[in-house]
This record gives sequence, C-alpha cells and structure tokens, in this order.
Amino acid sequence: MDIDSLRSFIACVENGSFTRAASQLYRTQSAISMQMKKLQQEVGRPLFEKSGRKLHLTQDGHTLMRYARQLVRLHDDTLAHMRRNEGTTLLRLGCPDDYADAILPRLVSQLHRHWPNLELDIHCMSSNRIKDALDRGELDLAVITRSPDSEEGVLLYHDQGVWVGSFHPDPSLPLAIFQRDCRFHQAAIEGLMKQERPFKVIANCGSASALRALVKAGLAVGALAKSSARGLPIISRSDLPALPAIEIVLIRSNAAANPIREEDLRAICDATGNAIDLPD
Repeated sequence: MDIDSLRSFIACVENGSFTRAASQLYRTQSAISMQMKKLQQEVGRPLFEKSGRKLHLTQDGHTLMRYARQLVRLHDDTLAHMRRNEGTTLLRLGCPDDYADAILPRLVSQLHRHWPNLELDIHCMSSNRIKDALDRGELDLAVITRSPDSEEGVLLYHDQGVWVGSFHPDPSLPLAIFQRDCRFHQAAIEGLMKQERPFKVIANCGSASALRALVKAGLAVGALAKSSARGLPIISRSDLPALPAIEIVLIRSNAAANPIREEDLRAICDATGNAIDLPD
C-alpha cells in the first residue's frame, strides 16, 4: 500500500470521480483506475460503490479514508521536516481579483507566519480558470467560490451578493457584471428577466477593477460579493432581484510537492477567516 496510491484514493473521494482526480494528479483515468483496483486487492474488500455516475465509499472505504489521511499527513510531515532547512519555500497562489482587497492581505500575512522564508507567486483569474490551473499543477493553493453542490476546499467565510451603484431612473437598467461563469452574473440576469424588468448589460467584466470603475463613474449598477463592494454604495432597494449567498473557500493541490498540508490549510483558513470584516 504505497503513499501514491493512498494520495490518489483521497483525491478520488474528495473529487467524487476518477476523472477529476486524474486531472488533479496529472495522471490518466486508466492509471487512477488501476491504482484503485490494486488498492482494493491489497485491502481485500471493496472500497467504492457506484450510484449512476457518482462514487460512494463503502464502510470499509470510510475506514481506509481515515487511515489514508493520517498516513499521507505523516509522510508529508516527515518530508517537510527533512526539508525545513533547505531555504526558500515557493508557493503559487491563485485568487480572483474581486477578493483581493478583502482576503489577500490577511491571507498573505498568515502564509508568511507559517513560512518565514516564503517566495509567493500570486495569480489573479476567475474561480473556474483557477481550478483548471490547480488541476494542471500550475498552482499550489487557491481562493475560489465553491459550487453549491460541492464540498471542496476549506471554508474561509460566507459572503452575500449585493447590488452596488446609484439608483438609475432609466427605463432600461444598465448593468456592469462579471463574466458568465460568475454566479452573480447568472443570478442578476435571470432575476431581472423573471421580473420582466428591462436591462442592458453595458459590460461583462473580467476584473473587479473594471466593474468598480464603471459603477463609480455612474454608468451602471453592479452585482458582486459584499466583501468586494468596498468603496461602492450598496443598493438596498427591495425591488431588485435577490442575489445568492456564496461560500469562499481555500483549496490546495494534491500534488506531492505541495508545501501546503491539510492541517496547514485549516489553520490558515481559521486565522484568515476570523480577520475578514465585511463592509457595512
């Protein structure tokens, strides 16, 4: 029962499929399947059962999962201890730029507390692009908006979508919103359509800076997370459609070379999340 197979087993459980686990671990799906088959042969009991296209753990699978986490953690702790005096720790962090003001300063502070000799590379892009980069092994750690049906990552904090800007008397409401993969984009468009309220999207913004600039100039109202609304007036009018609550999480790559361990992740999330304050 080798560490690599246990790491693959954990990835399969956390991702709910061999396909996504294979992508995250830079392996083919057939290689992951072979590892799981060999692991089940070594254990002598089935570890998975399928329900449609989803994987579920058997009772024996749950038991192995508890031990697998401990074994992988011990393995990684041992390597980290042996490498502690090697010098600089390189960490590649992904974060959507709309969370940069509220999260990055506190998160970076906590990361440097854990690794005094940290070399930190920060990449700003959308949550979907960040997850793709994480799967390709281009990032070690990422801040993302968790999908409603997912349990991935460790919770940083709960946030709420808000409308920002000044009231527009125009018959057609001008909107500045994020790209189509943003939850607030979909909620804003669908909500206004259900209300049969005329609107015009003046820009699908790929960055929070662009969206804020358009709203500050009075060209549009925007829809974003409350933590991203710093410096912008929050519209409290009840006739605008409700925007969803979201969960902001910190997620790590499962790559063996990742300097972030599971217990590091939880400690960093606890310290960072407690320091985040939302605008009034």
